[in-house]
Amino acid sequence: MTDVEAYARTCFRGETTDRVGVELEFLVFDAQAPAEPVPIARTSAALPALPGGSRITFEPGGQLELSAPPAVLPQAVAGLVRDVEAVRLALDDAGLVLGTAGLDRLRPPRRQLAEPRYEAMAAYLGVPYGITMMCSTASIQVNVDVGGDPARRWNLAHALGPVLVAAFANSPADGWMSGRQRVWASLDSSRTAPVSRGGVCFGAAGDPAGDWARYLLDAGLMMIHEGGDAFRPVPPGPAFRDFAAVAGRPPTRGDLAYHATTLFPPVRPRGWLEVRYLDALGPDDWPVCAAVVSALLMDGPAAEEALDAAVPFGGWWTRAARLGLADPDLRRAAETCFRAVVEALPRLDAEPWLVDRVAAYAVKHIETGRSPAADLLEEMSA
Repeated sequence: MTDVEAYARTCFRGETTDRVGVELEFLVFDAQAPAEPVPIARTSAALPALPGGSRITFEPGGQLELSAPPAVLPQAVAGLVRDVEAVRLALDDAGLVLGTAGLDRLRPPRRQLAEPRYEAMAAYLGVPYGITMMCSTASIQVNVDVGGDPARRWNLAHALGPVLVAAFANSPADGWMSGRQRVWASLDSSRTAPVSRGGVCFGAAGDPAGDWARYLLDAGLMMIHEGGDAFRPVPPGPAFRDFAAVAGRPPTRGDLAYHATTLFPPVRPRGWLEVRYLDALGPDDWPVCAAVVSALLMDGPAAEEALDAAVPFGGWWTRAARLGLADPDLRRAAETCFRAVVEALPRLDAEPWLVDRVAAYAVKHIETGRSPAADLLEEMSA
């Protein structure tokens, strides 16, 4: 067996600075026929050159993804704001609109990309939740440097998770405020559950690399990469620790690194930390999400204040996804977090408009105990 722990430790070695990179996924709809699928080719043909330098990719169901290059918070947000606006205007000219939620409730899931990796993933994850995750969900992923104390930042990202899931829940479905989180929770838990199964030791140093190594070994082996575009699908059952028995050869470091790309825990280490548990928001609100996550993980005083408020609810992932801010404990914790963020953002050189937008979001959603999903529910019932 390749040295899994040594590889895991490299995932927590990276820049000690405080850069942020934001990845936005958007469902794309036909403005005149929103219940009809939009081919990727149609979306792609409408896209302009992006002034902020974001990378454009597509998810299997045709979701559009914009990935901003890492930078300090003001630069990262400003560049991505320009790119989102350029995309919005170009799609509008083509009769297309960007979605404003994290789950497609209008169209059944339909996979548009038939790459071998996605074929193997679809076969492993199955229906209905696998195909729904691949084709009908959209998220905001906030990537942050590991910083000078990776264990501390790792623990913070987990401790704050349920509170932030509630604050940004934006995919109502079947009685859940975050139906997207319900989809993820219904998949293979060996690859979607939080890495620290026994609970994160909030505030302690801990050994996140050791936890990640165990997670890598225990997670189901989804596919074997055989070079180029060739993959061998693996039926559910074996874990990565069974690789040699399944593949007929010992795993290489490349096999392990590829296996890691098929794991989707709420926070994933890759030489930086990927915060993966946030529902997609509309073009006007996603900067709030980026600012809140960045401030709480990067600003010391804000982190301390938020941690004290969030720790009692650090395991409430399911409750947060079900109830959102309607849960009074999560709402109160979110109020503390947002107050800390508003105070912290000027220390991170955030522009005044971004501070104002975070404050306005807090007034509209946090203080009223109404996750964005509540507004969507009202719109759907009108």
